Amino acid sequence: MDERLVLNHQTVMGMLVPEKPVLIAGPTASGKSALALRIAAEQGGVIVNADASQGYDCWRVLTARPAPDEERQTPHALYGHLNAKVRYSAGHWLRDVMPYLAGEARPIIVGGTGLYFTALTRGLADIPPTPAEIRAKGDRLERAEMLAALDARTRDRIDNANRARVQRAWEVQMATGRGLAAWQDETGAPALPLSAAQAIVFDVDKEVLNARIEKRFDLMLAAGALEEARRVLPDYDPTLPAHRAIGAPELIAHLKGQISLEAAREAAITATRQYAKRQRTWFRSKMRHWSAYMP
Repeated sequence: MDERLVLNHQTVMGMLVPEKPVLIAGPTASGKSALALRIAAEQGGVIVNADASQGYDCWRVLTARPAPDEERQTPHALYGHLNAKVRYSAGHWLRDVMPYLAGEARPIIVGGTGLYFTALTRGLADIPPTPAEIRAKGDRLERAEMLAALDARTRDRIDNANRARVQRAWEVQMATGRGLAAWQDETGAPALPLSAAQAIVFDVDKEVLNARIEKRFDLMLAAGALEEARRVLPDYDPTLPAHRAIGAPELIAHLKGQISLEAAREAAITATRQYAKRQRTWFRSKMRHWSAYMP
């Protein structure tokens, strides 16, 4: 746990200053949204999304976006505001979150995309846009091919198992002739320094989290995740970040008759657990100075 302050349900509300922005990060299915709702209910504020998949309008059930009644209960922002064909980066998210940092309502920023929080609290490099032809070439390449082309510093810094992160790094190197790590090392001042926020990161026991992941996916299926995937099927494009949401490729494969529903379920649960493992590793590495929340 390093030297982080360790919080639980009994202590978290007592430490929060109502006027100060709150950041809540953590692995998928850890209970982040429930904590954000509780904070908003007791202290007020607007809940702002910091999860890449939850920004797309094609998924609600499959990405565990807040339910309509939760959105009516508390103001929410940056959920389902993107068309599936939009290529959305941490830079785009940082631009979109800025008005909420300056708004009257205290932002409660919650999600599992660590890069968004890093961009917010540590700053973001001013990297030129990627030409469409380079992005199209990257869409056709295997992850291993792109990894092999990256400089060592960049490879050591990014999540090598995350295709979207690998492709972004490859695109930057191909478009600018410089590695992503070199650009990041020239980062400007952050929009919200960590000292100006109340930062909480979920630290959940592995076995507890794995059980929660399985239960949640079953609840997703019961709530209509398969029907949601069926609506996406006619336009499904595996190169789109929106259509790479965990569970989507597996359910689409079932709908195409390639695997059984049970096989899709097992594959989606396994993929989610693998993603959560990468998140936990990343958070423990990058968020050592955040308060640890243990539900």
